[in-house]
Amino acid sequence: MTKMSPLFDAAGFLAQQAAPSAPAGGAAPSGMPIGMLVAYGLFIAGLFYLMSAPQRKKQKEHEKLVGSLQTGDEIVTSGGIFGVITNVKEDRLVVRIADNTKIELGKAFVQTVVKPPAPAAKK
Repeated sequence: MTKMSPLFDAAGFLAQQAAPSAPAGGAAPSGMPIGMLVAYGLFIAGLFYLMSAPQRKKQKEHEKLVGSLQTGDEIVTSGGIFGVITNVKEDRLVVRIADNTKIELGKAFVQTVVKPPAPAAKK
């Protein structure tokens, strides 16, 4: 009958040395070089910029649209309601959505302008 070996060698286990300490200067506490941390940081900053730039552009276009609203514009709200602007106030619009039916709507809830007002005919 053969003798079975233990799962681990106790002498080898006890003889292991502690992990070497991090080198002085030039490396992060985890042993990662500072250059790699800078590269990862620049990569993450670049991704953030590329992902946020289209959103900022869209937000500026929406602010321009809201700033150019005037009486007579036919609009669509973010809720899908079609209407015609009858009055422009400082922070909201009065919109006619049906005969004898007007609602007040926050300017930010205008999604698109369907048809701007027709220019006045010159006589």
